[in-house]
Amino acid sequence: MKILVMGSGIIGTTTAFYLARQGHQVDVIDRQPAAGMETSFANAGQISPGYSSPWAAPGIPFKALKWMFSRHSPLAISPRLEWDKIQFVTRLFGQCTAGRYHINKSRMLRLADYSQHNLAQFREENAEVIGPDSFDHQNLGTLQLFRTRKQLRAATQDMAILDQLGIPYQALDVDQCVDAEPALQTVRHKLTGGLRLPNDETGDCHAMARSLAQLCESLGVRFHYNVSIDEIEQGQSGIESVLTHEGRFSADRYVMALGSFSAPLLQSLGIDLPVYPVQGYSITLPIDDQSHAPRSTLMDETYKVALTRLGNRLRVAGMAELDGYRKILKPERRRTLRHVVADLFPQIALPQQDEFWTGLRPMTPDGTPIVGASTIDNLFINTGHGTLGWTMSFGSARLLADLISGRQPDIQHEDFSMSRYLSSQHHKPVGQKPLASARL
Repeated sequence: MKILVMGSGIIGTTTAFYLARQGHQVDVIDRQPAAGMETSFANAGQISPGYSSPWAAPGIPFKALKWMFSRHSPLAISPRLEWDKIQFVTRLFGQCTAGRYHINKSRMLRLADYSQHNLAQFREENAEVIGPDSFDHQNLGTLQLFRTRKQLRAATQDMAILDQLGIPYQALDVDQCVDAEPALQTVRHKLTGGLRLPNDETGDCHAMARSLAQLCESLGVRFHYNVSIDEIEQGQSGIESVLTHEGRFSADRYVMALGSFSAPLLQSLGIDLPVYPVQGYSITLPIDDQSHAPRSTLMDETYKVALTRLGNRLRVAGMAELDGYRKILKPERRRTLRHVVADLFPQIALPQQDEFWTGLRPMTPDGTPIVGASTIDNLFINTGHGTLGWTMSFGSARLLADLISGRQPDIQHEDFSMSRYLSSQHHKPVGQKPLASARL
């Protein structure tokens, strides 16, 4: 079949790879000049099946109110009254029960674990083309740091789910945290313990997307960069073509993998995709003295900030800001990220200027991506991964390729599709143009 993939981030590129490997003729279009230039560009660098958790958790509505008055808040909500934002927050808060958290986390862990399995297989089969050094890959685990007893107690709920799914973890006291990450020695008095996920990995998502795109091209995939989508043209039998400023692209099947920007395009087709752009930030610092830096990935539970070692660089990423499709580099977010570095690793010399970046994470209210068929026969969706696009990319891509090819997927998959939201769908008129602020 001829298949058109919209989007060349890590999700679109992995999808193109598996479709091409299954024998399809694949084209990829993207408005950027190369693969992995938006949300995949400078994310936290974590491949973290063990840390896969929904933002919607018990107590989050109360915490959100408290965070509004915090100087270094992990969550910020713009005061602008916008229907999409109100709807997203309402849906997210509706998922903040113990029962829903258990269901959503279990589902996310299932896909993340499957994705890690596929990534390992991919690395083994393509080691000569994409080796570990090409994307700063390490397999040294994630250490979730707790600063309070309350955080430590709350982690027991996650441990119960990890036990249920057979995912290994280690509950650590302060001494064991320092053993795992010796550079924490000078700040041990600030910690109460940690949760180590030994099977988690790290790597540069952008570097992988670029290398993978080259591999895809060797398999016959054609990438069309600097191509903006103007309209998706629909007929009685489904999608007929995608209209761009470079002309029309037609295919037998279409894959929507444009991250947060999938939602406004699907609005024009009468599909209310429950995906909202949640802005995240990162800084990237050079590491001059390796003994003063983390060996792998740390997650500071207080600030919800990840610190990831990528070769001789430190990637510091986090925060969630709800402000529509605006991508503004706000100095106060940079100060928070630098504060976390200085607070945990005071011996790291912060440069005058670091690489400051922001991107829009495509979030669903329940934290689980939407992977599968849409309500239009020849249109498929692969988006909504939130902060876990790198973690879930190879799993969701393999799953979607199998579904398109008519193969039986290796994992339970029905609850990843959009069907779980259809009961609350509010279809917009067909033909409505995408939002101007999210123009593609």
